[in-house]
Amino acid sequence: MNPKISDFGMARSFGGNQMQANTTRVVGTYGYMPPEYAIDGIFSTKSDVYSFGVLVIEIISGKKNRSFVHPDHSLNLLGHAWTSYKEDKLSGLVDEAISESCNHAEVFRVIQIGLLCVQQHPADRPSMSHVVLMLSSNIALPHPKQPGFFMERTFHDPDSSSNQLTITVLEPR
Repeated sequence: MNPKISDFGMARSFGGNQMQANTTRVVGTYGYMPPEYAIDGIFSTKSDVYSFGVLVIEIISGKKNRSFVHPDHSLNLLGHAWTSYKEDKLSGLVDEAISESCNHAEVFRVIQIGLLCVQQHPADRPSMSHVVLMLSSNIALPHPKQPGFFMERTFHDPDSSSNQLTITVLEPR
């Protein structure tokens, strides 16, 4: 868990006043890629905002986005954070290592900022300069919309009989 904000796998750099671009091959670190890039190859100045939001939620929760497992549901970390936010249960998202010594109001504010960064649509995400402003001041925060890649996963059960192997023998006529 030593990501670098400038190193989220973006193989191309922006030229001049370019605000977004398309790539022919998607490269990057799964779990940090925004949906528009992972699905359509479109990246913009909001792509790193998404990655930053994932990182913020990982730091506060002490969990990795890609390997998150919860005993009560099959949501990924972003889905768990979103559900916790909607149900006003953010204290369960905070890592036990910091829970006792932190200012919960500040941590909940940072979670909300992280959720603003990972919203599904790039236009809904704040710019990084606005993220810095939100983190360094007490300005009112909008309510985030559903994150990109908010999903429930189905894990493979090795004991399941639904994954049986069949063999077909082909014989010439």
